[in-house]
This record gives sequence, structure tokens and C-alpha cells, in this order.
Amino acid sequence: MAGVTVVTGASGGIGRACAREFARRGDDVALLARGESGLEAAAEEVRSFGGRALVVPVDMADADAVERAVATIEDELGPVDTWVNVAFTSVFARFDDIEPAEFRRVTEVSYLGYVYATMAILPRMKQRDRGAIVHVGSALAYRGIPLQSAYCGAKHAIQGFHESLRCELLHERSNVHVTMVQMPAVNTPQFSWVLSRLPNHAQPVPPIYQPEVAARAVVFAADHPQRREYWVGASTVGTLMANAVVPGLLDRYLGRTGFSSQQTDKPKPADQPANLWEPADGPEGHDFGAHGAFDGKATASSPQQWVAHRYPQVAAVGAAVGALTGAVWAVSRRR
Repeated sequence: MAGVTVVTGASGGIGRACAREFARRGDDVALLARGESGLEAAAEEVRSFGGRALVVPVDMADADAVERAVATIEDELGPVDTWVNVAFTSVFARFDDIEPAEFRRVTEVSYLGYVYATMAILPRMKQRDRGAIVHVGSALAYRGIPLQSAYCGAKHAIQGFHESLRCELLHERSNVHVTMVQMPAVNTPQFSWVLSRLPNHAQPVPPIYQPEVAARAVVFAADHPQRREYWVGASTVGTLMANAVVPGLLDRYLGRTGFSSQQTDKPKPADQPANLWEPADGPEGHDFGAHGAFDGKATASSPQQWVAHRYPQVAAVGAAVGALTGAVWAVSRRR
């Protein structure tokens, strides 16, 4: 179902993979981020699939700039069918080691960026009475972990914002839908450009998935936005279920393991860029692409995702097998 899709944070990581996935199915894609090197490379990838690409450099923490970006997109590509909120930044550090301005900046980009984008596009979608907004979330929207207090706070905030907005749209019986995709650990460039005060190179908590796994989930969610949220990866399912049942035990477990599991055994590079205030892939930077430094550890598939995208069919098969088993058992009892 081709249309016009907007992806924020499209210069790298999950956003970059999403832009490719939407282009692969025939969409025209508007690409929003600060890093112009990454955006231009992403645009070339979209065009290689035959779609139109529009590069819109913008800081998602600037509400006025986001509003202007939406106007530009609809003027040049046409009405937006799907909006995907991905853009974020973060700080890897103990809470004690984060400056107030840094915490505010993470919140403004990673949380308010979603809010500002939704504020800009939602009135247009509601006027047309159609459209889908996909918030890329994380298992950390439910489960906080050490060394990522600012990021976890932003993801928790997005979760609450998403639920509130969804309730309002349901009340209005709107044909505009909002959904959220909760991600596992993903092999993105963020671990090579995040502002880090850790002694060693930051890493996602294993198991690690490739960004294409995340992108496929986002496209599926965009096509089926009536569901309130999607969980991606068995690790996300396990984490959220454990957090619902034994959150205190998980606190203690993460307090013991969360520092070492988020660092490799190699020192952080002395020249590692930090994209908190300026993009690492700006005019003087280079294109980081979709993948991070963990290709050797990351998996490119998720059986859980396959089941999650087909749960009505899986449930129907399970019910049929259960009914057949019950019938066989009843016949054997009568005999």
C-alpha cells in the first residue's frame, strides 16, 4: 500500500532501516534528522527503490521547525499517510554524572520531539480522517535500566503520551490511528556516537537484533495501526513479562548486571563523537548507516515477531488443534 511516509531520525539506525523498508514497498519518503551526510545517503537509498525522497534537515526539539517541515513535506510530496517517530539522543552515564542541560536536551529530543511531530501532523490527518502515527518505543518504556536514566525517562513519557492520545482518538471514533512498537536491543550506530561517560565502549544489552528486524515491525505496525502496541523480539517479551510480575527482583538483577552488560571489554575510543548537541554525521562528519559495530553479535530475524504478526492465525490454529484433540479424547473415552 504505497503512499507518503515520514521518518524522523532517518539518517541512521532504526530510522534509516525504516526509510529503506518503506521505500522498498513503493512509498515516497520524507527523511528528517539533523545529520545531513546521513540524510543524503538515506535519500539515495530511497531513490534506488524508485521512490521520491525529500531531505528535510531539522532538530526535532524545535517545535516551530518541525511545523515548517510538515508544511514543506505536504507541499512537495503530498498528504502524509504514515508518520514514524524515531529520532532520539541519549547520555550513557550514571545519573550523578549527567548535567541538567544534558538531561533536558535528551528529554527535548527523545520525548518532546515525538510530541511536537505529532502536534504538527495530527491536525492534518484528522482533517482528512485518515493516517497512522507510529511511535518507535523500547522495552525501556516499561523497564528502566541503569546508565540510561534520561533515555528511560523519555521512553516512559512517550508511553504515557501514546496511551492518552490513543484514548482520545478512540473517543472521537477517528480513522487516524496511533500505535507504538517496543524494541529490543538493536545494533545501531548510537553506541558509537552517544555522549558516554563510561570507561568502555557502550553496547546494547544482548541479545542484539539488526535494525532491519525493527524496520519490518514498524512497517507492519503502520499497516495495522489499530493495535495499541507491538513487542519485538523474545527478549522484549521476557523483560516486560518479568517486570510485570517481579519488578523488584528485576531491579536487583539489573543493579548487579546492568553496568557490565552495557559495556564491551574495550576502552571507549578517545575520539568518539557525541551527537547530543551536534549531529555526528553533519557536514563535517560521515554517513554511519543503519548498522552499528555489533554485526558479529546481532541476529537478523525474530521468530517471536513472525508469531506476533500472525497471532490471529496462530490462535485459530491453536484453537483448532485444541478442539481436535478434545474431540479425539472424547471419542476415545466413549470407546
